[in-house]
Amino acid sequence: MRYLNDIIQIVYKKDYIYFLIFEDGTQGDLDFSGHIANNPDFEPLQQMNFFELATLEGGTITWPNGLDIESQTLYENILNSDIANEQPLSFSYTTTFTSGRNTR
Repeated sequence: MRYLNDIIQIVYKKDYIYFLIFEDGTQGDLDFSGHIANNPDFEPLQQMNFFELATLEGGTITWPNGLDIESQTLYENILNSDIANEQPLSFSYTTTFTSGRNTR
């Protein structure tokens, strides 16, 4: 079983970039723009005002419609930032869409 590194802080920077800090101290910027543009499941995130609404939930980055990205995937992209800067990001993710009122 591999250890999942939870994200402990996210900071929106600009465009489609978030600065992420993981519980082991690993940190860095991730640009989500390439993946958002090429993946229909991420279409709602193409609207900048929606993309900026990310929060932390369950140790990972999550948007109001329930879309999240596995923290380990983001962690590996930070660790391999030289490669990630040259190639489109590769994500595994789950989608959970909710209806009704937000109960936060």
